[in-house]
Amino acid sequence: MVTALYASLLTLILIWLSYNVIKQRRAAQISYSDGGVEALQIARSAQGNAVDYIPITLILMALTELNGTPLFWVHIMGILFVLGRIFHAKAILNRTMKGRVIGMQFTLFTMLGLVASNLLYLPYENFF
Repeated sequence: MVTALYASLLTLILIWLSYNVIKQRRAAQISYSDGGVEALQIARSAQGNAVDYIPITLILMALTELNGTPLFWVHIMGILFVLGRIFHAKAILNRTMKGRVIGMQFTLFTMLGLVASNLLYLPYENFF
């Protein structure tokens, strides 16, 4: 299953973002929340954004793959999504807007592409 490749890559991104949160917590000696520390707020924001978008997109990707969408399309969507998540996370952590915009464009384009392919390849004959 192609989606497993992208789930694995995206998990590595989540681990990287989690490490950034842990690093900021240790530096500021904060056990929970953000303690009002800007660096920790930024790290948590980057991690939280990834957690918001990765699960539903992986579900859409797995479903479109199971529905019989051509695998080249699943790969294109997976590559764009991984790149988008990297651009977005790096931009948040580096406090720049350009990468955030590109990252979200890639993310939302991927999500819309997966929605469209799911609707196109959905086995409608099995509904009735």
